[in-house]
Amino acid sequence: MLLAIIRCVVGPTLYDRILAFNMFGTKTVLLISILGFLMGRPEFLDIALVYALINFISVIGVLRFSDSVEFKHPLQQQPSSKEGKQ
Repeated sequence: MLLAIIRCVVGPTLYDRILAFNMFGTKTVLLISILGFLMGRPEFLDIALVYALINFISVIGVLRFSDSVEFKHPLQQQPSSKEGKQ
């Protein structure tokens, strides 16, 4: 999980970072599930499933947002109407 965090911070591209974030979320779901099994608490599985759904939806949301033009290129300020008249 530590390597996934490092890749999420250092990753050379946006997609490497997203993949590392998704891998970290998957490993977290596995950790919660195993802890629930070892502690004899089946309600941890419900928590793990909710966390998996949140992780999936957040990754899809970031990927859809990254597909937009504004995310790939920095926003440029539009000249205001006062600046255009000078």
